[in-house]
Amino acid sequence: MIEILIVAALVIWSAVVVFKKVFPKTSNSVFNSLSLWCERQGWHTLAKRLKPKMAIGCAGGCGCSESEEPVAKKVEVQAVKWK
Repeated sequence: MIEILIVAALVIWSAVVVFKKVFPKTSNSVFNSLSLWCERQGWHTLAKRLKPKMAIGCAGGCGCSESEEPVAKKVEVQAVKWK
């Protein structure tokens, strides 16, 4: 019985992680709605945990952050043409 609970918890956790990665905007709106509902119920700690983090950087959900410096472009090496 314990094994079933552990496997179920892992599957649910994995599904939430994939949902956040694949659908970042939808997951933010869903977790924000859940957070607001928990706040209305009086569950402040759970509401704080469910509230989505503020986007930093380009806010496109790509994982880039404001603190990272831009990567310098590599100079393309051109072939030498002999006459």
